[in-house]
Order: sequence, then structure tokens, then C-alpha cells
Amino acid sequence: VFGKDINLVLVLNNLSSDRKSVRVDMSASTILYTRRAVAEILKAATSVELGPKQGKHIRVKIPYTHYGRYLTTDKRIQVTALCEVMRTNGLKLLVEKTIILEDTNIIIKLPRRVVVNKAVSLEISYANPLPEPVSRCVLLVTLMNQQVKINLARLAPRERSKIYFEFTPRRAGPLQLQVDFSCDKFSHVKGFVTIAVAPA
Repeated sequence: VFGKDINLVLVLNNLSSDRKSVRVDMSASTILYTRRAVAEILKAATSVELGPKQGKHIRVKIPYTHYGRYLTTDKRIQVTALCEVMRTNGLKLLVEKTIILEDTNIIIKLPRRVVVNKAVSLEISYANPLPEPVSRCVLLVTLMNQQVKINLARLAPRERSKIYFEFTPRRAGPLQLQVDFSCDKFSHVKGFVTIAVAPA
């Protein structure tokens, strides 16, 4: 989840009946959705001895403090592990994983029934998932082809807050509400709901 430390496990298995010595070079970078690297956030190397038919786990932790300021709005991190089996004429194995961090910041609560031409109030809850305060917080609410910009107070570390948003639907049928939350430390955290508007 965005704002939390990332914990990974690399599993190495020796399928042969001989002992193996493996060198593992690990790296991680924040990337765009095109897979283009933005910034390297982890570089580590270790060696592992594997007995016959033995498996071992290598644990890797990427703290938020290492990746937070380098993350793009795509919220993607590419992790690679190059495993080289020693004394085998350079036998190598490359393991790659792309991590997409989830947002849990925006929660939109609707009343049980929404009726055309009757005012309705929605609860929009938003949060700072980071271990540091954020300021210059803005909610952009898009509904019925109109955008409303709402300036919000700063949020303490891990703080959740909420506002109430009132509107009157003008026609029956499905209506999509989109919320976009930005601040000085991250931007474009989105949430949306489809509202079923009943006839009057």
C-alpha cells in the first residue's frame, strides 16, 4: 500500500544434488507505466550457499523513506534480482517484478436512495497515508460535467478526514462521480462511484 514499507521475499531453490553458491544482485527503481526508470531506490548484493535440494528465502525491505519522493503518479516500482551460480561458467537467472502500489485514501459514501431533483449529501473521506504531514491539500470533484475545487486543511501523519458534498441530480439514470486528491507530497489519488439516480 502506498505510504507503507515494502517487504519482499526472493525464494531460491537448488533442484540439483550438488551444493551451489549463488551471488544475488538486487536493485529496485521507481518507473513510469512505460517501464522507463525514474530513480534507483535500492541496490544490494548478497551470497547464498544452497545444499543439495535446499531452498532459502532472501528478505528485502524497501522503506517508504527510500521510495516516497521518487514515486511518480503511476506508483510503480520495478524490482530485479540477478542470480549468478558461481563456478558454472556464468550461469545466470534474472527475476523481475513490477509492484503497483494501491491507494486506500478515497472513500465515498452514498445515501441508500438518490432521487432526481432532490438534494443529496455524500460523504467523501480522504487520508494521508504517509508517516509525515502533508499540506496544500486539494480535492477536485467531477460530477455532471462540472468540476468543483475544494481547498482542504493540512493533514497530520496517517490522518483521515472527511467532507460532505451536496448536489441535486437533474435526470434519472447512472451518474458518475470522480474525486481527485492532491497535496504537496503526492498527487492524483483518485476515487469514483457510479450513482444510480431513481426517477422522482
